[in-house]
Amino acid sequence: MEVALALAAMAVLAIWICRRFGLPAILAWLAIGVAAGPQGLAWLNTNQIHLVGELGIVFLMFSLGLEFSLPRLWAMRSRVFGLGSLQLLLTGGLTGAISMVFGIEIRAAIVVGAAIALSSTAIVLKQLDELGWLNRRHGELSVSILLFQDLAVIPLLIIIPMLGSDSQGSTLLLELGWAVLKGTAVFAVLLWAGGYLLPRLFDQVASSRSDELFVLTTLLVALATGFLTLSVGLSMALGAFLAGMLLGESQYRQQLEADIRPFRDLLMGVFFVSVGMLLDLNTVVENGGFLLLLVPSLMLFKALVIALLAKLTGEKSKDALSTGLCLAQIGEFSFILIGMALTWQVISPDIGNVLVVSGVLSMCVAPALINNCITISKWVLGGGDRLINGQDDDEDDELILQEHVLLLGYGRVGQTLARFLRKDKTPYVALDLDPVRVREAKAGGEPVRFGDARRVDILRQAGLHRAKMVVISFDNRRTIFNLLDCIKQEAPDLPIIVRTRDDSTLTALESAGADQVIPESLEGSLMLVSQVLYRLGVPLPHILKRLEIVRRRHYRTLHGFYAGEAGNTENLHWVRLPSKAWAVGKPLHQVSLGHWQVTIEGAKRGKTRISATPNLMLQPGDMLLLQGKASKVERAERRLLDGF
Repeated sequence: MEVALALAAMAVLAIWICRRFGLPAILAWLAIGVAAGPQGLAWLNTNQIHLVGELGIVFLMFSLGLEFSLPRLWAMRSRVFGLGSLQLLLTGGLTGAISMVFGIEIRAAIVVGAAIALSSTAIVLKQLDELGWLNRRHGELSVSILLFQDLAVIPLLIIIPMLGSDSQGSTLLLELGWAVLKGTAVFAVLLWAGGYLLPRLFDQVASSRSDELFVLTTLLVALATGFLTLSVGLSMALGAFLAGMLLGESQYRQQLEADIRPFRDLLMGVFFVSVGMLLDLNTVVENGGFLLLLVPSLMLFKALVIALLAKLTGEKSKDALSTGLCLAQIGEFSFILIGMALTWQVISPDIGNVLVVSGVLSMCVAPALINNCITISKWVLGGGDRLINGQDDDEDDELILQEHVLLLGYGRVGQTLARFLRKDKTPYVALDLDPVRVREAKAGGEPVRFGDARRVDILRQAGLHRAKMVVISFDNRRTIFNLLDCIKQEAPDLPIIVRTRDDSTLTALESAGADQVIPESLEGSLMLVSQVLYRLGVPLPHILKRLEIVRRRHYRTLHGFYAGEAGNTENLHWVRLPSKAWAVGKPLHQVSLGHWQVTIEGAKRGKTRISATPNLMLQPGDMLLLQGKASKVERAERRLLDGF
């Protein structure tokens, strides 16, 4: 217990110091490993801490998989697989070849080259995001290369155990081929089972509205798929990555990532502690001068290789060099490869120590290098390339989710507001916890995400800090107050509009930070009053003045009435017509749904909205938007698909 408390205190202090000086938290975990490991206080057992740390790798790879999907990779294929593969192969190959010149054995040289070729996804993306450079050209190039590097970790994790075996020549190639074959088979099984089972599993879990069940299911899926691949001789990380990738296209991606992040970050910290425990301080002291020469040389070499490749693929000199400077450091996945290579005795402890220290030093320099990459590029290039039409590409590009309205809740009120925002071409994004509603909205092309708005990380992913306004449209008073407190802490100047059923908490909500509170039932009454007065001939300015007085007095003159029973609202539901659907090949006027009191409110063909005119000839793949009561819509859908 004393050791655990001491380690917790060390972690808090070390991470605080790193944050204070703008350094990555990985350095804090490595320092704890050095201090508490065999070379320091000898508080920890290397094998035990490494086993716990491996779970961190599993969750990290699961999170990484959530960022990927096959369509996304295909859309970015030229930069990801073109420039990314060239960078990894050339940087790793040249570094490995140079290592062999200095007497390092070929298998160890492969690990050295791979470790140095990888960059820090965590550091680079964090810095680019904070600087608002993710959508600049050098930011896009950096992300593309990082995507391929992260993908390449998967085969590298398969290859390293093979390199550590006693296989020679053709036998090693056979083992590598067998590993790839097993990986392909597992991927096919998971693709088949996961594409059918996982979405339905999370649909049921999300419908329960239980945070604990959702988190436990997420952990179970990550660990279960990891053990599946482990059972066939592959790494747990591979299975977790595949599971994450299968869920990467679902509406639950952001919630899954937010739920697993605390476990991932903590266990990854434990893993980096285990890496730090491998550091031999005697080797560091003995090779201090060599390391001070090695690290800048490696970073300069890597930056120049990346810049040259980017330039050869048609990028501007300034963008190419800025990309190289952003990716010059050694990454966190390099530590994973080094740790695994040491475990399988592919590299010696001395080489491992040199690589770890080099990585730590390069990561210390990385934030400052990224922050000043454009300035350095301009200085090196003497002002950089001139842009067409005299424009300077230093101007901020328009960011995704910038100056948008953030809708929290996508029920009847949220959807009504979204329709007006869409017609006014005002960007918006909505968060909702109803899985069916989110799925239906996404099918219609709406920017709706599944996520718990009470989670600050979910709000950040939805662009809270770049939003123009937040609208809270659901009716859960306790949650609304929690949200107001959270938003005001994160973005104190961001306007917040809250919709409520009545005005019973109006003053409290305004005191909690709401800029405006809209009581739905009372505003409905005011709308009715305004229409009646207008039709009676009362001048419009007089009506507006009367309504403004009522609002300014917090609706006090509207108290004392009984609320009527609310009627049932009608549902909206998108129906896709498969090739064998009954309605395919028929004009819309022949598809009679009036018997069920269901109307067709819209239609889509591919990604394009089309007019639902009576003469519209329905084709396979068309989507129709049905409106009506739930039971009626279900019967109408059966009519469209089966004809009865």
